[in-house]
Amino acid sequence: MDTVRESTVIDAPVGAVWALLRDFNSHDRWHPAIASSRIEDGLASQTVGGVRYFSLTDGSILREQLISCSDRDMSLRYCLLDSPLPLMGYVAEMRLRPVTDGDRTLLEWSSAFNPPAPERNRLIALVRDDIYRAGFSALHDWFSGAPQPVKPVAPSNPASAPPKNSSQTPMGIIIQRHGGPDVLSFQPIELPPVGPNEVRLHQTFVGVNFIDIHCRTGHFNLIDPPGIPGMEAVGIVTNVGAEVSALRPGDRVGYACAPVGAYCTDRVMPESMLVRLPDRLSDDRAAGTLLKGMTASFLLHDVQPVGPDDIVLIHAASGGVGQLLVQWAKTLGARVIATASSGEKLEMALCNGADRVINYRQEDFVAATLDLTDGMGASVIFDGVGQSTLQGSLEAAAIRGHVVSFGEASGPPGLHDLGHMSSKSLRFSRPNYGHYVGSAAQVERYSRLLFDAISSGKLRIPSPEIYPLSKAADAQSALESRSLMWSAVLDTSG
Repeated sequence: MDTVRESTVIDAPVGAVWALLRDFNSHDRWHPAIASSRIEDGLASQTVGGVRYFSLTDGSILREQLISCSDRDMSLRYCLLDSPLPLMGYVAEMRLRPVTDGDRTLLEWSSAFNPPAPERNRLIALVRDDIYRAGFSALHDWFSGAPQPVKPVAPSNPASAPPKNSSQTPMGIIIQRHGGPDVLSFQPIELPPVGPNEVRLHQTFVGVNFIDIHCRTGHFNLIDPPGIPGMEAVGIVTNVGAEVSALRPGDRVGYACAPVGAYCTDRVMPESMLVRLPDRLSDDRAAGTLLKGMTASFLLHDVQPVGPDDIVLIHAASGGVGQLLVQWAKTLGARVIATASSGEKLEMALCNGADRVINYRQEDFVAATLDLTDGMGASVIFDGVGQSTLQGSLEAAAIRGHVVSFGEASGPPGLHDLGHMSSKSLRFSRPNYGHYVGSAAQVERYSRLLFDAISSGKLRIPSPEIYPLSKAADAQSALESRSLMWSAVLDTSG
C-alpha cells in the first residue's frame, strides 16, 4: 500500500475552508479537474455513505463514497468506487487545523492505495500533482477571490452523461398563496445580478422562525404571493460586487434581517447586512441562533438594560428567545423567574440558570410572581407569548416596572387600558425587530454582543433540528405545534 500526503496553508479562516470542503458536492466549484458533480439518490451532501458522481474535464467519470465527516475534528474520509485509473483500495482523508500565526488554515490531504507495480510511479505522481497540488492551487485562488476559470468539458455521449448538477440551479421554497403548510412548494428560482454593494451566497442552512409562519398565513404583510419566506441563513460568499470591500469569495457569513427571502440555496444580499461567523459556531447552530440571539441582544442591552438590581420575569422560557434570555439575564446579574408549560420545560429553564420557575398551566403566574417577590412584582417582564399572558404581565409588574411585549405566539396582544398602567407608573414597550436590526451599525453591535457571549461561555447554543430545505413545511409544522425544544433549520443540500 502506497501513501501520498500533501499539505498547504490557506489564507482564510478555518471555518470558511471547512464550510466549503465539508460539502461533499463542492469540488466542481473549485477543483480544475471536475466538470460537474452530483450526489446520488438525492441524499444530502454531508450524508455518510453518500456517493458523489464526478464528470471530469477529460470526459471520464469517478464515483466516490463519503466514509466519515466530523465537524468537531474538521476532517472527512472517502473512498474510490469507480475510476478510469487502477487506484486499487484508494482511501483519502482531508483534515483542517487553524494556524496560530494569523487567521489561516492548515489543510492536509492524504491517501493510501495499491497501484499496479508497472504504473506505481506514474499514479503516485498523478495523485500528488493533478489531484492534490492542483486542488491546493485552486483553493488558494478561490479564497483569494481570483476569477474562476471556465472549465472545458470533453465531448461525451449525451445518453450516458450524468444529469446536470442540481446544485448549480438555485432552488427555493415559494409561498404560492397565504394559508397552511401545504402552500409551500420547492422549485427552481431565478437570482438577480449582483449589485455593486452586494454579494452572492451559496447558503448551507436556513433558520425557521415564527415570523416565517406569519408570512405564510398572511398575518404579517411581508409577502405578496408568490414569494420566498425566511429572514435568517448562513452560507459562503461565492461572488462579490465591484464596490464590496470587506468580504471575498469563500468567506463564511450569516444574516438575520429583512428583506424576507432566505428559504433558498443561493441568494444575493447587501454586504452591510452580513456578519462573519466565529469559527467555533457551526453553520447549523448559527442558522438556528442569529435571529433569536440578536433579538435577545437588543432586548437586554437597549430596550431594557438588565443588571444586578433587576428581578426579571421571562415567559416561554423554553422557547428559542426565552432560553437565551434566561441564560443571558442571569449572567448580567439579574434574579430570573421563568414560566413554561410543562415540567420538562421548567427543568430546562432551571438548567439555563433560572432562580425560580412557574408552570403557568397549573398555577396563576401573577400570584406566584408576587409571592416570589414579597408582593413587589417583577421589575422587568419579557413577554413573547402575547394574547394569553400580556394582561397578567401588566398585573405582575412592579411599581415603575417595564413590560416588554416582543412576540405573539398565542396571538396579538390586543387592546389594554393604558390609563390603568398609571396606578403603578408602568412602562410598556412593543419593540419591532426591524427598528433595532435595520442598519449595518445595529447588525454589527448586536451580533458582536451575541458572539462575545457565546465565546465567553455565557450562552450555550444547542443543536437544532435539521430538515431538508424541500421539507420546509414539516419544519414549520413542528414549530407551530411547539414540539421543538430549541429551533429548526433547513439544510439546503437536501
